[in-house]
Amino acid sequence: MLDKLMDLVRQNAGDGILNNNAIPNEKNDQAVEGAGNSIMATLQNALSSGKLNDVLSYFKTGGTESPVVQEATGNYARDLQQNLGLNEPDARTAATKVIPQAMNQLATKTADPSDNGFNIQDIFNKLSGGKTGGMDIQALLSRFGAGKLDQDGDGDVDLQDLKGMFAGGGGVMDKVKGMFN
Repeated sequence: MLDKLMDLVRQNAGDGILNNNAIPNEKNDQAVEGAGNSIMATLQNALSSGKLNDVLSYFKTGGTESPVVQEATGNYARDLQQNLGLNEPDARTAATKVIPQAMNQLATKTADPSDNGFNIQDIFNKLSGGKTGGMDIQALLSRFGAGKLDQDGDGDVDLQDLKGMFAGGGGVMDKVKGMFN
C-alpha cells in the first residue's frame, strides 16, 4: 500500500516538489517519501488517538478541508522545514500543493469500486497494525455516511451516540445488529 501511496504523491509532486526551486532536485525523492510518510503517519495517529470519525469522514467524502488532510499538510510542512531546511512559507506552499491533492486522490480511488488499487479494508488493517482485521470497514463506512451511527444527528459519532443506541427498550444485541442492518 505504501508503494501505491508514493505513486499518488509522485503524480501530484509537480509544482510542490519537482518544479519547486526551494527543494533541490537531488532532494526530490526524499521530499516525495516524506509526503507519503506524513500521510500514513497522520492517518495512523488519527486512528490511534480516537479520531475514527475524522478518518471515516475523510474516506467517505474526501476534500481538502478535512481535519485529517489539514493535519497531514501541517505535518508535512514541518517535516520539510526540519529535514530539508525549507523556511516556513516555502514549506507550507509545497505541502499545500502536494498533500491535499494526493489525499483527495487516495479517498477517491478507495471509494471507487472499479479501482482495486486501494482497498479500504487493507488500508485500515495497515494503519491499525492489523487491529481492524475482524471489522467490516466498508460496512462501517457506509453506515457512517448513512447517518446510522450518528444517533443524535450532531454530525459526529461519539459517546452520546452510543448512549442513544442503547436508550429506550430492546436488547443490547438487537441494538448492535441494528447498527449494521
